[in-house]
Amino acid sequence: MNNLKLYSESSLKLELQTNGEVIQFSAFDIERNRLFFLSSANFIYTTQLTSFHNERMKSVAMLPAEVHPIDVETGDYVTSFDYLMEKEALIVGTRNGALLLFSVDGNGTEIVGMVEGGVKRISPSPDGDLLCIISGLRQILVMTHDWDLMYENTLEDFPEGEPNFSEQNDFEGSISWRGDGKYFVTLSDVETSNTALKKLKIWERDGGSMHASSEVKTFVGGVLEWMPSGAKIAAVYDKKSESECQTVVFFERNGLERSSFCINERIGAKVELLKWNCSSDLLAGIVRCESYDSLKIWFFSNNHWYLKHEIRYSKKDVVRFVWDPTRPLQLFCWTVNGQITMHNFMWTSSIMENSTALVIDDAKILVTPLSLSLMPPPLYLFSLKFSSAVRDVAFFSKNFKNCLAAFLSDGLLCIVEFPAVDVWDELEGKEFNVEASTSESTFGSFQHIVWLDLHKLLVVSHYGSDDYNYVSQGSPNEEPFGFCLLEIDLKSPKDHVLGSPTCSGWGARISNRKFIEGPVVCVASNPAENCSAFIQLNGGKVLKYASRLGFPGEFLKQEDKSFSSSCPWMSVALVDNNGLLKPLLFGLDDVGRLHLNGMVVCNNCSGFSFYSNLGDQITTHLILGTKQDLLCILDISDLLHEKIEEKYNFFQASSKCKEEENRNFIYIWEKSAKIVGVLHGDAAAVILQTARGNLECIYPRKLVLASITNALIQGRFRDALLMVRRHRIDFNVIIDYCGLQAFIQSAVEFVKQVNNFNYITEFVCAIKNKDVTKTLYKNFISSSCTDDNKVGAPRESKDSCVKTKVSLVLLAIRRAVEEHMMESPARELCILTTLARSDPPALEEALERIKVICEIELLNSDVPRRTSYPSSEEALKHLLWLSDPDAVFETALGLYDLKLAAIVAINSERDPKEFIPYLQELEKMPFLLMCYNVDLRLSRFEKALKHIVSAGEDNFSDCINLMKKKPQLFSLGLQLITDNAKRKLVLEAWGDYLSDEKCFEDAAETYLCCSNLEKALKSYRASGNWSQVFIVAGFLKMSEDEILQLAHELCEELQALGKPGEAAKIALEYCGDINRGMALLINARDWEEGLRIAFRYQREDLVTELKNASAECASLLIGEYEEGLEKVGKYLTRYLAVRQRRLLLAAKIKAEESSMNNLDDDTASEASSNLSGMSAYSAGSRRSSAVTMSTTSGRKSREARRQKSRGKIRPGSPGEEMALVEHLKGMTLTAGPRSELKSLLISLVMLGKEETAKKLQRTAESFQLSQMAAVNLADDTISSDIINEQADTLENYVQVLKSEVQKLEAFSWRYKVFLSP
Repeated sequence: MNNLKLYSESSLKLELQTNGEVIQFSAFDIERNRLFFLSSANFIYTTQLTSFHNERMKSVAMLPAEVHPIDVETGDYVTSFDYLMEKEALIVGTRNGALLLFSVDGNGTEIVGMVEGGVKRISPSPDGDLLCIISGLRQILVMTHDWDLMYENTLEDFPEGEPNFSEQNDFEGSISWRGDGKYFVTLSDVETSNTALKKLKIWERDGGSMHASSEVKTFVGGVLEWMPSGAKIAAVYDKKSESECQTVVFFERNGLERSSFCINERIGAKVELLKWNCSSDLLAGIVRCESYDSLKIWFFSNNHWYLKHEIRYSKKDVVRFVWDPTRPLQLFCWTVNGQITMHNFMWTSSIMENSTALVIDDAKILVTPLSLSLMPPPLYLFSLKFSSAVRDVAFFSKNFKNCLAAFLSDGLLCIVEFPAVDVWDELEGKEFNVEASTSESTFGSFQHIVWLDLHKLLVVSHYGSDDYNYVSQGSPNEEPFGFCLLEIDLKSPKDHVLGSPTCSGWGARISNRKFIEGPVVCVASNPAENCSAFIQLNGGKVLKYASRLGFPGEFLKQEDKSFSSSCPWMSVALVDNNGLLKPLLFGLDDVGRLHLNGMVVCNNCSGFSFYSNLGDQITTHLILGTKQDLLCILDISDLLHEKIEEKYNFFQASSKCKEEENRNFIYIWEKSAKIVGVLHGDAAAVILQTARGNLECIYPRKLVLASITNALIQGRFRDALLMVRRHRIDFNVIIDYCGLQAFIQSAVEFVKQVNNFNYITEFVCAIKNKDVTKTLYKNFISSSCTDDNKVGAPRESKDSCVKTKVSLVLLAIRRAVEEHMMESPARELCILTTLARSDPPALEEALERIKVICEIELLNSDVPRRTSYPSSEEALKHLLWLSDPDAVFETALGLYDLKLAAIVAINSERDPKEFIPYLQELEKMPFLLMCYNVDLRLSRFEKALKHIVSAGEDNFSDCINLMKKKPQLFSLGLQLITDNAKRKLVLEAWGDYLSDEKCFEDAAETYLCCSNLEKALKSYRASGNWSQVFIVAGFLKMSEDEILQLAHELCEELQALGKPGEAAKIALEYCGDINRGMALLINARDWEEGLRIAFRYQREDLVTELKNASAECASLLIGEYEEGLEKVGKYLTRYLAVRQRRLLLAAKIKAEESSMNNLDDDTASEASSNLSGMSAYSAGSRRSSAVTMSTTSGRKSREARRQKSRGKIRPGSPGEEMALVEHLKGMTLTAGPRSELKSLLISLVMLGKEETAKKLQRTAESFQLSQMAAVNLADDTISSDIINEQADTLENYVQVLKSEVQKLEAFSWRYKVFLSP
């Protein structure tokens, strides 16, 4: 699906030494990139190929060349000429048999031998080791590069006697080597009397034995070429006797004919020369016709030979050519008068912007709209026939107009206007003859052609070449040379046949002509401006052309749109940049670099194309293929915001592209497949052509999702749904991209557009409570799509979507179907589907609808409504197919309809032995008891309680038992039961339950509601609420002795529970035991209360006891704070040391990992896995995999041991660092200890222990400051990667904290009198 385009040509001229001198031979020096020419005057011209690349002149410059004469005897002339790589010299053969070796650098000629009979042809082997010579005596001589003869064979086999070589025979010797040099082929006469009959002979390099020969045919002498790859041998049949033109025929190494094709010229045309290019995919030949000579280039694909390009020359030029030995698309043509032209070809896609394939084949263009049918050439929908071979085409597609411009090899311009695409099916198999447009002037030789608008063309014409199409415009002094821009106005024909291409009647007139400097590499129309185009000159500079404004027009800045090198493939994409349409110029150079705006998008690109999902030619994606056989899809927005390296870093040639999570590329399954085009809009396809020639159409997920989201933005729900079904995309993308609320609002429109209950049912069944744009397709749908281009209201939050999405969407679909779709069986089944797939399933409503159907059927009437519903059996089976049969059966039971439950059980193929006895048992029960048992089975306990309460007093025991089993029913039971006696029983049972659950406070309150004071007292006592115990005891009218006994017991219990303060109150208030109460207050460290009690009862002994106890407590706390201060320093020092080592080790590992980036993936993976267990501070295991595969019980036991030893700090363990921090934080003075400390300070001052109090406050304050400073230091360094040994010290943090201590609530316990100034 490619066309061969001539994108540049450079013409230079040799300055010949004598009049009448003509060029006869050429030779190529691959190593030093030189061309040699030998003239009839025996001059050798040597030129460097760089001279062609340096040419910048308007006129044809003289080719700088070194001229060396060679000495040939008088009367003798050169018959063969070639270059020997091993000798770095030219080998020349003459008619008289002289072999001359000419050293270009040494400028000397050496006679190396004489060949009897003269030299007809010299052909070095591809490796340069051997030299094959055909002599005038029809002998094959093979010798080494040291001129040692290896063997000699006779070229022909004569049937009788010995030939007479008294006179030299006039024949054309032909030799061609296979690419590897193991074989060579010759063309031999069969009979001396009839030189037309010949046959091929294939010879072996070693030994010279004949390997194979062909059948005897009428070969054209001198035309023989073996493909470099070795697959085919090209020769020519002369079929003049059969009144046919000559045929190019191909043979295999075994001499068997393989295939052939006709040159499609008149009978008198002759093929003079055939040459393969170095990649063996193009065959070029010189065809001598009656009025012109032509250079034809053929290409083979899908078992068909295409004539891809033809260049015509004047007969007087006697043109010849040679392929560049290293560049497969570069060809040099030369004429006898010394005009040398370098032709640079390129493969261009034959698929145009609207996915129409225009394949050039000789004088035909094969037209195939790939959007209608994916047919690989040579198949086509219809064809266009021209008067001569087509050299270049340009296609125009805009505003439903489709036009074609074709430039022919005879210099004519043809225009075709196609009918509307929707009628192209009627053109299948037809061929339309296209007439050339009429023009008053000649156009020259077109190199580039592009449409500016529907009636205007811009072409690049090359004047002054030896092209046959050039016609002189005036005198030689005024002769135009170089490159010229021609603006051609087109006049459409008056007559037009509706439904057929308009192929004749077009007029063309040159309205503007401007000459420019330097070769033009490429021309592309500017889609952003009317009648504008971009012109790329050699070197990558881009100029902008605007119609009727003259040239050079506007020069674009180098960093803006120009390229850093010449890019033969240049395309312009029209993109949307924040609402503004702008052109983007993409250029692909010869080495595979894709350029855009001064940057290289990809440095290993093999081809690219554009995709538009809107159908308005606004490009949304760039599709490119890489030399590693990757197909990459790029968002244009990423290119505009230069996010290439961030999102597409796998474009580098060294990248392995092994990350499976990255979905920006697709592996092309067949090597060397190329991108030839795309299908835009909803088709969302990329067309690849394999090396075999067949077409493959793939649908990249990214393009498919782009087309789906675009359809959703436009509100085309049916198209979006069809694309989702066709490409097997998750249906949830329709909801998640639109947004939940927006889709619910559009549910009616969705149902109307789809209008297919099967599709709606399929859609309903696929809905899930998840957002696929954030999970499954997060790498394909950009955030700008899901956030900015909403259809309606914004999307719900993630949590809301997960909880309500299915139910809300199905409810909206169900309402839309019920209100806007006509009643039908399919409609009812669709509604049942929405009910069954709801979350949770609305099975009750579904069964109610089925009951309605059953009732209609039981009426046995022929009402029209009955035909609008499916049968009850069909509806029920549909519901069972969508839902869990057990759930449907239980839902039917929940409706208390035993007949319906039986029908469900039968249709769900349940065992009758299981459900029939159960249903029969239920049928025998009273209705309320039946409902109660059904509710118990379905775990509907609230309904069960209501039914059993309604069943009567005889079932009250069942009611109580149900509430005891399900305690959450007690509150409902109290609402349902009105009898006071029964309510008390319910309350007492509830209290017993709460007491068993250790909820003693709640149990006591429940007992009080039912006046059960004894149980209430027990519950309060169990809860430790001693004040409520004495209150309930008062209600029970307990005696003083009983209350005293109760007080003693409570005092003991509270003391055992660790509540000495409350026990002291009971001892003082109810027991009257002052000594015991004081001892309990001292134990509770309630110093101020103790002083009050001592002075209340005027007990000096108690004051002394309290004074001694407080002093002892202060001494104990001072010791604890001093010890704590030491621990803080110890823990912090250890923490800083551990943290410093961890940071150093982490930096070392990071450096080692970064150094491994240069290693291959396997080595890096192995090294990183080994490093993962090297850190003593990592949580990774160093044991083998067998050790890590422990049992569940082993894991549980280890976890229990870790929980038990969590409070310990293990030096060197992975958790040591955090354990140290936790210990520091655990030493904080909480509110309780601070309150006790303040109370103790006040008491010490009151008791005359002022020095002790001052020391206690100073010690406690120092400890608190150090502890808080250490915690702050740890928090600051734990989140930092650097530890400053000068700044990160405890002393610095303590000083900082001291400046803020007055504002901190944590230091409010201090006695202000003792504060330092």
